[in-house]
Amino acid sequence: MNLMTDKQTLSDLNIFGKNGGDSIYAIFNRTFTRGGAELLEEMFRNPLSDVDAINERSSIISTFSILKIHFPYEAEWFDAADQYLQNTDVRTKLKEEDYSLGRKFNHLIAADTMYKGIEKGVISLIAILQATSEFVGRIWNEVKDTPYSRELVAIDLLLQTAALKQLLEEDIRKKLPFAKVAEYDNILRFRHRDNILKLLKHIYLVDIYISVSRTAIERKFCFPIALDAALQTIVLEDFYHPALTRPVANSLTITPASNIIFLTGANMAGKSTFMKALGIAMFLAQMGFPVPASSMKFSVRDGIFTTINLPDNLSMGASHFYAEVLRVKNIATELSRDKYLFVIFDELFRGTNVKDAYEATIAVTSAIARRKNCMFVVSTHIIEAGEVLKEKCENINFIYLPTLMEGNRPVYTHKLADGITADRHGMIIVENEGILDILARKKSIKKTT
Repeated sequence: MNLMTDKQTLSDLNIFGKNGGDSIYAIFNRTFTRGGAELLEEMFRNPLSDVDAINERSSIISTFSILKIHFPYEAEWFDAADQYLQNTDVRTKLKEEDYSLGRKFNHLIAADTMYKGIEKGVISLIAILQATSEFVGRIWNEVKDTPYSRELVAIDLLLQTAALKQLLEEDIRKKLPFAKVAEYDNILRFRHRDNILKLLKHIYLVDIYISVSRTAIERKFCFPIALDAALQTIVLEDFYHPALTRPVANSLTITPASNIIFLTGANMAGKSTFMKALGIAMFLAQMGFPVPASSMKFSVRDGIFTTINLPDNLSMGASHFYAEVLRVKNIATELSRDKYLFVIFDELFRGTNVKDAYEATIAVTSAIARRKNCMFVVSTHIIEAGEVLKEKCENINFIYLPTLMEGNRPVYTHKLADGITADRHGMIIVENEGILDILARKKSIKKTT
């Protein structure tokens, strides 16, 4: 099964980004092939929810990073092979008898475009097959005791297909005669096309493993360990937002006795960035991918849902507050399915007045506190709500992001502390920007005659 999530969560965590360039996907996409990039996107759209599958993928990527495996192919081979394999029209199949005097004459006066395309595709696929055979032989001893050995065995079985095996001995440095191109075209494009596509998918996985392992090495990401969902545990050491150039790392522990994180902090203290960093770490961990942290253990979730950058729903004529209410309702529906979920609510009900937001925050947080099989992060700047919840619920861990004052200037540490903050610096920021002085100025009016 795959992890449940939705468009709002993918947007909140910037998994793909608006243009893709600054996205989490882009951080890991160092692939050499278009097929690898497409398969990587599919992985991001379908994170895992099985402990064994997550740990196996993580172990394979870790193996690739330890061995520093390089991509043993030319990227242009795959462009030619992809284009070649897309043409499955049997009318284009080469036959030896087609190589007539007329075709020979045509070769003398103009290139046969169709034949050239087929010939290039055949040679590219033979090159891929031979490079794959060499790759299997080269790394087998190093990976035979790792989870990747199963994939390598599957690759080798495909290569040992009698019809494909003969291609491994072909010398493609020399020009292939028409008869051989026709024979190999029939094998690759028609008789064994399904096996070729299976083999290419294995190669695209190699491309992904190399790409992701390079990111892990260069950025010093850790490989998380997935735990059973029922343990209700997250232990994250020194995690941070991967898009920041100078991030502040934080550590966090979630246990069954404190499955709700209640986060407070002044505006600009970094609550949203902290929650995005936490959400990204959980999302990547569920993929079996390396995480921007020094270490991580986590209980696998059935779903991840976040509410951080919730837009107004203008098409429905809905206010921001009503959009928030609908979002909470949708997540409540998922919670009612009795799944293991990880949920983030940033600034609950910011779209309404302080009194309603205060009451709604207490009501919703008290209700989700009864969901012992899920984990929640709830942030607010309404610190009074935290004081009430401290008395009502025993399974809430109260943390905050402090603000230090240097004279009249607030300084944000972005470093977690235990408890509930009392920081309120909104008016100080307004005064420091000189807004009131600007508004107090009288506009000079020139009299005209």
